Order: sequence, then C-alpha cells, then structure tokens
Amino acid sequence: MTNHSETTGPSENGDFTDGPQPVGGSAHDTQITLRTPAELADALPYLLGYRPEDSMVLVALHDRGGRGRFGGRARLGIPAHPDDWESAARQLAQGLTTGSERRGSRPERMVAYVCQEPSPGETGRDVMRRLAPLAQLLRTECGRLDVPVIEALCVSQGRFWSYCCPADECCPPDGAPMGLPGTSVLAAAATYAGIQVRGTLRELRARLQPWESGAVPEQEAALDRAGMSLVPRILHDDSRAEVAEETLALAEELTKRYASAIPVSGIHQADLRDDALLCHDEAALLILGLQDRTTRDRAAAWMEGDKAAPVLRLWRALARRCVGSYHEHAAAPLTLAGWVAWSTGDDLEAREALAMALGADPDYLFARLLHHACNEGLDPESIRRCLRGERTENEPADGARDVGATAPADPRGAHDPSAAPGSGRPRARPEGRPDPRRPRADGTRPASAGAGRGRTRPGSPGHDDGARARAAEKTDTRGGRTGREDTPVRKGHSESDR
Repeated sequence: MTNHSETTGPSENGDFTDGPQPVGGSAHDTQITLRTPAELADALPYLLGYRPEDSMVLVALHDRGGRGRFGGRARLGIPAHPDDWESAARQLAQGLTTGSERRGSRPERMVAYVCQEPSPGETGRDVMRRLAPLAQLLRTECGRLDVPVIEALCVSQGRFWSYCCPADECCPPDGAPMGLPGTSVLAAAATYAGIQVRGTLRELRARLQPWESGAVPEQEAALDRAGMSLVPRILHDDSRAEVAEETLALAEELTKRYASAIPVSGIHQADLRDDALLCHDEAALLILGLQDRTTRDRAAAWMEGDKAAPVLRLWRALARRCVGSYHEHAAAPLTLAGWVAWSTGDDLEAREALAMALGADPDYLFARLLHHACNEGLDPESIRRCLRGERTENEPADGARDVGATAPADPRGAHDPSAAPGSGRPRARPEGRPDPRRPRADGTRPASAGAGRGRTRPGSPGHDDGARARAAEKTDTRGGRTGREDTPVRKGHSESDR
C-alpha cells in the first residue's frame, strides 16, 4: 500500500495459548498453535492476505483468560532513508494501538516483522543486519505504549531471522529457510477457512496501474478527442444529463460484453482479454464521462449481483487506460473498482484500489470516505442501501432508458473546470493543449480534454459526496468485521510504495 493509506490484514482472528511465544489461528473450530519463530514467519502472509514487500508490519495480540487471539495488523512501507525510520515506527505503533483502543480492545503484546529483498550485491543476512535498527525502533515505540514486542522477525530472500531468539539451533546466524508455500499446518487450516494469499501487492497494483506500452499514445489521443467533444457538453446544463445517459448506456453495453466473454486462465491473461474487449475511443468516452460525479454515483449503484464481477473488470480496465497526462482521471474508475471490491467482500483489493485513487487525486472525497470506512471494518450495507435508493429514483417510470429524453440537469452538477480538486488554483496544463479558461480571438472558449474532469471542490455546488459521508457515518460498527486497524494518513516514505 502507499504510505498515505496503510492497511491491515483480513479479519480472521486466531487463538494462542500460554507458553513460550504462543500464537494461534483458528479455522472455524480448528485451533492452530504457533510457538516458534518459524511458525510466526510462515503465518505472516495468511495474516495479511498477501506477501508483503519492503514492509514493516505489526500484529497485535490480545490475551483473554489464558488464551489469546490475533488482533489488528498494520503495515507501512520501509522508508528509503534511515532518518525516517523512527517517525515511521512511531506512526505504525501508535496507529495500531489507538485503533485497537477505539474498538475497546487494547493489545497486550505485539509481533513485529521487517520484510525486504536484498539490493544488488546484498545477501539476506546483510538485509537482516541493515534493518536491525528498524526492528529495534519498532520494539522501542511499542514499549513506550506499554505493549511489549514478544518477537521481531526479518524475512528476506526466502529465509527468516529472529531478533529476539539467541538459540542458534532454531535461529542460526545465516537464517532459517522459510517453508514451501502452502505446506504448513497453518496453510492447510487457512485453505479450509477460505483464507487466500493473493501474491504480492506489486502484482495486485499491476492490475490497476496505467499502461506502459506502445498503445499509450493512441489511448491519449483518443482521450484528447473525447475531451474536445464531451467537455463542452458536460459543462453545459442543457446537455450534461444527456452525456450522463450516454455514458451509462455505454458502460452497460460494455458490462454485458465483459459478462459474455470467454473465460481464460490466469490473472494476467484475463486482464489482456479485458483490454482487448475495450477500444480506445470507448475507454476515453467512459473515463471522461465518469468525471461527472452524478454519473459516477449512478455507476456506483452497480455493486452487487451478477453485474458486480464484469463491472469490476470494466473499472479495472478503465483505470489502466488513464495514461500520460490523464493520470488524475484514474481516481473515478479506481474508486468505483474499490467500492465494488469492498461491496463484494474483497477488502484487500478494495483498500488497494482506494489507496491508488487517493494517490491519483488526494482530494477525491468519495475515495477518502470509502477508504476510511473499509479500513475501520464498517459494514458496506448502509452505503449499498443509499445507492439502491438513488438508483430507484433515477430509473424512468417505464423502466426504460431513453437517451434523448432525460430529466433536467441536476443543479448540483455545476462544475469549475479551471480549478484543481480541493483548491482554488488553476490546474497546470500539458504543453501544446489549449487552456479552457482563455478565450479565442472570436470570444469563444476552446474545449480541452484536461478540463473535462468534471470534478469540483468539496463544498462547491457540484460536490455531492455528502450522501456517501452520511451513509458511512451511519454504518453500525457492530455489524462490521473486527480485527483491522488503520494507521494515520502519511504520504510517501518508501520509493517502492509511492
């Protein structure tokens, strides 16, 4: 995750019993007891749901009547410069501890991990030695909060080292090899419980990142063309509602196309197939059309049932098409992808997509609200109810959509194309593209794709995320999933996590 959007692991709790460093996990009624550093190292991917890279991780432990359970898990990217390690360790420890306290369950102990692959010329043992001060800082910061770290582990190059265990027989100086993935007792219990390890965050992000291929110039040119035709219509009250209907009709057509596509094996191959199903001009029209917040909110109502899976693939594909100078436009499809993922139970992809949306546009309020609610373990059902109600209101009386006969434009949809989101400053434009605020000699204004974001500042007439905020605030935390903590917002510690 990026450092402004740190995440926790899945909500499954585990048991541990008294004894030397006992930690356990439960799969339904099955109790798994973890007592050794090797077992704790093997447990990390199952606690997070993915294999962390360049990460510092804390896992909370709660003691309950001689038994205990895993609590929240929090992760930060390892800062590139050691001078930043102390503040990052403090942030991680305080974020996890205070998050647990908000839920009425302060951790009694912690397990700390530092995970990083060797740089060229390094060995795993070199990494262990280099990160030893960071592990000590994690122990110190947790100690300041009266939450002792009972084990601190370094994982690198397929081996692990304990910073707490002095016994060479179980923790040799050259490290001990990690077990083969999926071969431990915990792996079997996790499989039985339906807990999946999703590879690495880098692999998950790759599904949502903009293209870096030879097709980028063609897609960017299509976005330019779409902007010249759509932006003036979006900015005009008489045609804005018509553009919204056209955008949603195209999205529905593409969703049906994706639903009927022949399945392929492998995530990468599936994404390539989805990219081939979407032409440049279609992607451009949807990306720009979804910059209108009313249109985006109506598209967000497609979050459940048979429509959820193909529409999630569509939002991913659109996020990959936000190339070049249109990178900030990815906030809309990334937020929709994160929302659908969260609504359908995939919290890991939801948090990652919403974090990337905030990376594209830190002021994108819908993404910020959803990201906070997801990290707090709230139940998305109240937001679904809100969107279902809006969907019913937007449906024509006869149940049919007529692009040429739409309701009058919502006055909340007024937009300020000259302002960057969340500020009153004009957005810098790529060289060679017309400035929509500068009139031509004949007094008219040129249309520009960059002006077609259709986004407004919080509190402006076009800003209509209040319903999302109210829905998130009304969510009953008792109905949510526990065991997640979120660290405070902090931007960019690590080059690998930006």
